[in-house]
This record gives sequence, C-alpha cells and structure tokens, in this order.
Amino acid sequence: MTTETKETIHLAQKTDFSATQIPLPSSKSESNRVLIIDALTEGKNELSNLAEARDTQTMISLLEKNPPVFDVLDAGTTMRFLTAYATITNQNKVMTGTPRMCERPIGILVDALRTLGAEIHYLGVEGYPPMAVHGLTEQKSNKIKIRGDVSSQYISAILMIAPLLPKGLELELEGKVGSRSYIEMTLDSMSQFGISYEWQDNKITVAHQAYQPTTFAVESDWSGAGYWFSLLACADSGELFLSGLKENSLQGDSAVVEIMGQLGIKSTFKDGGVLLEKQPVKGLTHWDFTHCPDLAQTITVTCAILGQNATFTGLESLKIKETDRIYALQQELAKFNADLKEIEPEVYQVIPSVTMPTEVKIHTYDDHRMAMAFMPLITKTRVSIEDPSVVDKSYPSFWKHCQLAGISIVSQA
Repeated sequence: MTTETKETIHLAQKTDFSATQIPLPSSKSESNRVLIIDALTEGKNELSNLAEARDTQTMISLLEKNPPVFDVLDAGTTMRFLTAYATITNQNKVMTGTPRMCERPIGILVDALRTLGAEIHYLGVEGYPPMAVHGLTEQKSNKIKIRGDVSSQYISAILMIAPLLPKGLELELEGKVGSRSYIEMTLDSMSQFGISYEWQDNKITVAHQAYQPTTFAVESDWSGAGYWFSLLACADSGELFLSGLKENSLQGDSAVVEIMGQLGIKSTFKDGGVLLEKQPVKGLTHWDFTHCPDLAQTITVTCAILGQNATFTGLESLKIKETDRIYALQQELAKFNADLKEIEPEVYQVIPSVTMPTEVKIHTYDDHRMAMAFMPLITKTRVSIEDPSVVDKSYPSFWKHCQLAGISIVSQA
C-alpha cells in the first residue's frame, strides 16, 4: 500500500476478541531522541529495538547519508531535532519537508537557537520551513526562554544539544508547561548517556559536558498501545496481551492505563507486557491531555462510541499536528452522529453517537492517528479507511496486527 495509490481498506464488523498477543512497535519518541544523542557521540553506542516508524527511518537515513538537504518528509520531531543537531555540529543544511510540514511553525525553536548564536535564515515564509542552517560558531548566550505551552519538541531539541554548548545552558520555561512527560523523557534519555542536569521550578540547567557511550534498548510504544485499549473497550468481550510495555514508563501516553481503567479496561502487568481484560465501564467525565496530546483522538473516538459525555482540555497543540486534528475529528465523528464540541475556549465536550449507520468511511487527512483511532468503530459497524498507508509514519505493521486480532481486511484501489 502506498500513499500515491490512495487505497481504501474495508474492515468487517467484529465484537469479540479472544486472547491475542500484539507485538507492539518500538517507541519512535524514544528512538528519535537516542538517535540524536548517538550522533552527538559519533555513533559509539549500542542501540537496539529502534522503531520501524517512517519518522525514525527517515532520521536514520538522514544521519547516515548526511545529504546537503535534510528533507524530513512529514516528520515534525525529525525536523526539530535535526535543526538543532545541524546547528550544534556547525553544518550547512537546508531543512525542508512536505507541503504540510512547511506549514507547521518552527519560529520558536529558530529564535532560541539564534539567541544562542546560531545563523539560520528562512527560505520562504518567516517562521516556517524551509530554512538554511549555517551552524553556531560562537555561543552568544547561555540563557534562553521558551514558552512551555508550545510543542515540547522545541524544548527537547534544545536540551539535547545543551551539553555541547561551551557555556552550557539555562533554559527557562515560561507559563504553563505542556507535554511535560516528553521533556522528562528527553532528560532521562540524556542521563542514561551520562549527562547530569538540574530542574528546579521552571528552570532547567545543563552544564557543558560530554555524552558517554552506552547500551540502550528502546521501549515499545504506548501511543500505539492506545488503539488496542480502545478496541477492547468498545468490544463486547475479550482480552489482549500487549508485549514490550513497562509499568513505570517515561512515555506520557502510558496515561492510557488510567484513562481506559475508567472506560472498561483492566490492565495487569506481567513479564514482557500488559494484559488487557474487558470490564464494565465506570465512566469518564474529564481528562486534561496537556501531557499526552497524542492520545486525544483515540480517547475521543472511544468516548463517542461508548456514550461518554466527557469534557477535554489540553488540546491546544492538536491544531498544528499532521493536520488540524480538532477539525478532522469533528468531521469524521459526524459520520456516525457524534461530535467534539467546543463549549468554552479550549474546553471540548464529546457528544456521543446515539444512532450508528451500517457503514462508516473515514477520511485520514494524511494523519496516521486518524486512521488508527477510528479503527475501533468495527465493534459497532463496518468501516472503510481511506489511504491506510498513512500508518507507516508511526506504526507500519498496524494492519497486519489487526489481522492477528482476527479483523478481516479487504483492500481496494
């Protein structure tokens, strides 16, 4: 399946799931961080279980081939991390990507790098890719401020190059800090490669120091796990075993255990992963997605199917993702008579479905999470997914794993 063919797949309705083991993919969030750190230690580490996700494979390819143009395709994390990497390693690079990637803002990161002393200029619209990076020959400042409520990827990109700055770095996060767990993941990854830091109140301090080579195994992906939690929550009965997950994970999306505990899923950690068992729904009334925005689509669809009038906050970053995810959710939820309604500024309420059509066709908006988040609709009706290959961005084996779970899939060009 390729994006160019714009295939559609048809999923047959299925309501029960017997014990099936899902071999979850590796975390692309962890993978992309350790790849940058590995590059900053000249590849002296032993890395294992790197993600199969297209974003990660793009990162690997660009770091290995080191072309004059870093074309990241649609990979936001790769764009931001490699911009900082090219800066600290004093490389001349053109940073670009797909048309949608060039609509996603990067000005906050560029401004922070310029404050440090980087020479970067835009080749098109100010504040957006493409841009030319010309390195950082002299550190002009060791103090920068970044808004905490924007993409944590800006903050992580800066933090990973901080140890190599001759004067170190004092990073002040202004205002509300979003996706805090991803910042913590970055700092923890750095610490596993020998870096020490201090985080007090809203200031993170990293002294000039060297990364130390080590051995690192990437954990399975909690974002990918969420779709299977959702599937079982919406089903009539069953259980699933998700392999490769840790109970004390630094991935913010591990919050899915707590959320889905209210939506009818009992989670039991065992050797090698977590067992999911279908239970009665307790009810979800509110959730703040500030620190786990990638779960928002999954939980919204689950609540719409299960009749939960949940209220959500912390969705600010969804409008600047692969697509405007708020808009995309509203359009696709309407196809089975549900909605995500803004009831006051930045506060959204799920309006559940009351009648289910005999078939729903989901448009994916070039967004991998739209395809996977709506898959659990198969527990209530027949589902068609347009452009299913979008899942390659984060979970290329997703449809194969659906077949492992007994879901019938028919492809049509």
